[in-house]
Amino acid sequence: MRIIDHHIVGHQGGAGGRTSDVFDPNTGKVQASVNLGTQADLDRAVVAAQAAQREWAATNPQRRARVMFAFKALVEANMEELAHLLASEHGKVVADARGDVQRGLDVVEFAAGIPHALKGEYTHGAGPGIDVYSMRQPLGVVAGITPFNFPAMIPLWMSAVAMACGNAFILKPSERDPSVPVRFAELFLEAGLPEGIFQVVHGDKEMVDAILDHPAISAVSFVGSSDIAQYVYSRGVAAGKRVQAMGGAKNHGIVMPDADLDQVVADLAGAAFGSAGERCMALPVVVPVGDKTANALREKLIPAIDALRVGVSTDAEAHYGPVVNAAHKQRVENWIQKGLDEGAELVVDGRGFKLQGHEEGFFIGPSLFDHVTPDMESYKEEIFGPVLQIVRAPDFETAVRLPSDHQYGNGVAIFTRNGHAAREFAARVNVGMVGINVPIPVPVAYHSFGGWKRSGFGDIDQHGMEGVRFWTKNKKVTQRWPDGGVGDGANAFVIPTMG
Repeated sequence: MRIIDHHIVGHQGGAGGRTSDVFDPNTGKVQASVNLGTQADLDRAVVAAQAAQREWAATNPQRRARVMFAFKALVEANMEELAHLLASEHGKVVADARGDVQRGLDVVEFAAGIPHALKGEYTHGAGPGIDVYSMRQPLGVVAGITPFNFPAMIPLWMSAVAMACGNAFILKPSERDPSVPVRFAELFLEAGLPEGIFQVVHGDKEMVDAILDHPAISAVSFVGSSDIAQYVYSRGVAAGKRVQAMGGAKNHGIVMPDADLDQVVADLAGAAFGSAGERCMALPVVVPVGDKTANALREKLIPAIDALRVGVSTDAEAHYGPVVNAAHKQRVENWIQKGLDEGAELVVDGRGFKLQGHEEGFFIGPSLFDHVTPDMESYKEEIFGPVLQIVRAPDFETAVRLPSDHQYGNGVAIFTRNGHAAREFAARVNVGMVGINVPIPVPVAYHSFGGWKRSGFGDIDQHGMEGVRFWTKNKKVTQRWPDGGVGDGANAFVIPTMG
């Protein structure tokens, strides 16, 4: 059986101690085994990172940017290999897997502009003969802990900016689909990145805790469920680290009475069910305003859902593939039963779906609920599967309040032709990322990504200039070069605000 090992400088491959199975979600069979690391493995990675980081930080930003350019070209040249490898472990269809890689490359492109992003501020003549300037410097050795649902995009969101800023980066990817991050490590070396600047350690909670507690790791970025995000944030901050921890989501799509319902249904089919709903920016809750809108939307949704094709990852005609493993499939089906028990109407039931020839695969058909209410646990919590819930709102004020009052505040969308309603909604809703007739409002790479409330712990977002700020510390320098000789009283220093 294939063994997926760490990518640590000087590490000898082969079978380790504890391991975890990596499944093919299309067949339900184990396809590989990943070694789970120990404190000693992390220590070796940190030592190698420390040895390489100082020289990397001293490398001028333009040369660091050239590594990002070269890496981007290598990933593009190997796109099909990476997409199929990703799909084989995660289960998303190959087209989605390509998108996973490409959205990561978008941030690599931003990181290639790091010479401009690292420029500091300068004030000439802040006082008599006094200039003040700032410089952004790397933190040192940093780490990222990433989830299973985007095994290419999220590691690159974190690592590209961190390394371009001059840090050494240690990645702990999900043990469910770990192969693409290891392949990235190989491609980074081929692109000219020095050994030790990007390393991969595999593991479970034991490795997460080791990273959070390690005194030589200065900052940690995390994406995962909200409970774990809060744990990571609290433990990391207690250990003196800078931490950003992105959590779960329950994104709402508000449908105003004037919306183009055909377009809304087409958008919902992809946003709610694409990638089997395993996205923190999926749109699992739709909020039609008024019963007339709700009834018309429901009537259009049912045939659109029936037309969705669930297939294996390599099926070019499939809209989505299996979920990642059997435990997650059971979790999603349990939430469907929970919604039924709570009194919601199950309009389309995706449980019990079997794909001919792949009966042991982790497939779930699309499900649709109507008459879901805010007091239901199935509404309050993240299902993270191909399940869409209709929550009816009598008016615009209720539609604003539903996502604003929810414990999660990642993304929200409004569908309308009314510019005033869209503007009012965007200004008032208590959510971090807003789409106006855009179902999945993920900002482009040169903006930042991050939610509010229990969707994000820490006060700095990912990528864009927020990412640069997170992965650097700002040093301020006040200087003067006085005229005259030493000891000339006329040249005594006076703080500008005191003069």
